[in-house]
Amino acid sequence: MSPSVPSRSARRRAVGTLCVLLAVGVVITGLVQAAPSTTPRAIDPRIAAVMRKPDYRHAQWGLFQQDPRTGKVTESRYADQFFIPGSVAKLFSVSGTWHTLGGDYRFVTPVHAVGQRRNATLKGDLDLVAQGDLTLGGRTRKDGTVAFTTIDHTYANDVPGATLTPENPLAGIDQLARQVRQSGIRRVDGDVVVDARLFQPDPGLDPVPTPLIINDNVIDLLTTPGAEAGTPAGLEWRPKVAPYHVTSSVRTVAAGKPSDINVSSSPDGTRVQLSGTIAADSAPVLRVSAVKDPNAFGRTALIEALQRAGVEVRAKAVGRNPVRQLPRSYQGAPIVARYTSPVYAQYAKLILKVSHNLGANLGICLMATSTGSANCNDGFPVLAKFLDHAQVDRKAVQLADGRGGNSADRTTPRAIAQILTYWQRTPEARRFRTSLPILGVDGTLADSCRTCPSRGKVFAKTGTAAGGDLLNDRLAVGAETTAGYLETRKGHFDVFFAGVNGAATPTADITGVLTIANDVADVAAHLQQQAAGGH
Repeated sequence: MSPSVPSRSARRRAVGTLCVLLAVGVVITGLVQAAPSTTPRAIDPRIAAVMRKPDYRHAQWGLFQQDPRTGKVTESRYADQFFIPGSVAKLFSVSGTWHTLGGDYRFVTPVHAVGQRRNATLKGDLDLVAQGDLTLGGRTRKDGTVAFTTIDHTYANDVPGATLTPENPLAGIDQLARQVRQSGIRRVDGDVVVDARLFQPDPGLDPVPTPLIINDNVIDLLTTPGAEAGTPAGLEWRPKVAPYHVTSSVRTVAAGKPSDINVSSSPDGTRVQLSGTIAADSAPVLRVSAVKDPNAFGRTALIEALQRAGVEVRAKAVGRNPVRQLPRSYQGAPIVARYTSPVYAQYAKLILKVSHNLGANLGICLMATSTGSANCNDGFPVLAKFLDHAQVDRKAVQLADGRGGNSADRTTPRAIAQILTYWQRTPEARRFRTSLPILGVDGTLADSCRTCPSRGKVFAKTGTAAGGDLLNDRLAVGAETTAGYLETRKGHFDVFFAGVNGAATPTADITGVLTIANDVADVAAHLQQQAAGGH
């Protein structure tokens, strides 16, 4: 009698995630230590000097560099051993989603009028049918591109320096409301319902994707210092949607003192409280609070937007999303509004540039929906099929999520090179390459190597896996990785991986992790310079 095999979902949850979020939002896990399969060639002295630093005394470094046109390997160190990838795993999930949907795919989110129209009155409901649009207009610039900052607001509670994009997070909702009015509806004698049946939220994916996402399912909380020490701090927050209410007891302290702001909320997330201190000379400090019920939040947001647009809704704005009123189909229920997103390639760029965890996990669910399934787990076979198509050694990749945050996630440097090589052979090679952070220019590599010769010549996804080493009062950096393309001469790009597993910071200060990230970026720069004939 064969032993029972747990479901894919149960297996993934069993290995779960450890939740200390850092620069690119992943986790610390155990290491795979092994001897190199081949003797590595002599390493550039500059790279060797980095590897000899005290932070890496017990660490394992991996390197791989290859010309994708000829297949010639110029660097190989532990190329076929498993590494914790951190958010470098997003190269696989985003690639799979991009291939499944298409780079030019646009999400079209409709609002249906369900019921009877009598002149300007709808005797029935307005149903917003969520389509898995990552931003729903909340980051879209006038030119159709998607805005991002160096440190995304989704990391605001964990990484210093997170900032907001200027776009209105309710822009898509407002546009839908205006279209409803333009359709001739002035009154809704019914309700507004969010139809989120596209897929079932899977708690095994952290953060959990939802079919309707507004402002990344968070409330932004921006604190500014008062005029002088002892005065209350200023507070701005967005998006303002009932019944969410934010209060602050943050006080201003003397210049040079530490800023320490904490966020707490009621069980349903609608009452948010900030406490702590902010220094008089501090820049504004951003924090976020989770939206616990995205569907109820979206329903209220749309009702309030309809009211602003001049459409009266009989139902109360605040309340549960009345899913039992959803029809089996929308046949005969006209579309009275639709929001069309930017192309998916713009969302991929956002995910890769800032290491957007929610967007990467969402891709797993979207791959599932491409098969007609509402179970996010069914996205993994789609990804597997794509990796086979892309000639990636699938057995050299272990993934249990889309963002690289599960403790089971592993990959080899060579497998990463294979997915990068795949893109170089497609018509979208440049669009994919420029979607990655660019050394010294933007994304998670914006602040590294700003003045070095490799600035603008390294295009690479970064990854971090870190957590607290309570025994030694420091941070254990399970992984710091980067992988992408090195411009070795004009128009020619090598694929590469550079990363370290098992590093440690001197203290518990997060800046130690950023120092390690800069070391890995420097290694990538040295690889580029060496290949380009520089010293």
